Amino acid sequence: MQNLAPTDSDYELITQLVYKHSRIHLGDGKRELVSSRLGKRLRELGCNSYAEYCGILTRSGSEEELAHLVDAISTNHTFFFREQQHFDFLERTMLKEFENDRSFRRDGCFRCWSAAASTGEEPYSIALTLASHAEKSPGFRWEMDCSDISRPALEAARVGVYPAVRLQEVPLSLRQRFFQKGVGAQLGRYRVKAEIRNKIMWHQMNLFQDTYPFQKKFHLIFCRNVMIYFDRPSQESLVEKMSRLLVPGGYLKIGHSESLSGLKTSLIPVQPAIYRKPAL
Repeated sequence: MQNLAPTDSDYELITQLVYKHSRIHLGDGKRELVSSRLGKRLRELGCNSYAEYCGILTRSGSEEELAHLVDAISTNHTFFFREQQHFDFLERTMLKEFENDRSFRRDGCFRCWSAAASTGEEPYSIALTLASHAEKSPGFRWEMDCSDISRPALEAARVGVYPAVRLQEVPLSLRQRFFQKGVGAQLGRYRVKAEIRNKIMWHQMNLFQDTYPFQKKFHLIFCRNVMIYFDRPSQESLVEKMSRLLVPGGYLKIGHSESLSGLKTSLIPVQPAIYRKPAL
């Protein structure tokens, strides 16, 4: 293949299309990332240059290829119980508040949204925490919605099968209670049990689409390691949308490399990367 690196005009077009369809902001320093992420796709399509690939992206009926572009650029690096402090806070603080505060509890069902679910490690980590709490607290009910812009990542999350090496951060007790150990052709792999998978609603969606498919508000929203890819106006817009989806007193958790400092928001900082909507 010739012309493996995009020209200035090719790169500018790709960054514009990625921003338009995902709000991911690619600066000039991301050229190497773009080349590494898209190289395989160009080979699959038989494109001999980025100019040829850009022609595919801009022709009529390019929606499917634009989806491939966003999938390729989206970062899906994740692992179970990433940033453990967030799960400790959920178990030791939030769930106690939920049990003891009637105004926070409302109808008695704890609701959570994992807004960038990727291949499922984050939402399943949340679900394992909630399921473990339910075992110790009869009557505790929970629901979870999960979303991601990447359809392939979301399909992998729905299946919920992981190699043993990916479960290193999952406590053995949780692994034994909530995973099925593979045998035969699946030896060395684990699947999240149906009792967990069936409680989760999965949505392929863009965080900046006009409406969300949710009917009720959430006590907790995880939106971690996503906003670092958005410019400031997009960050403020997203935080405002998520704030409206939190119950009074609800929490938003972002990545430890992120901050809402300097953004216009009514959310109150609680701990690093944890914010709360004021209670009524």
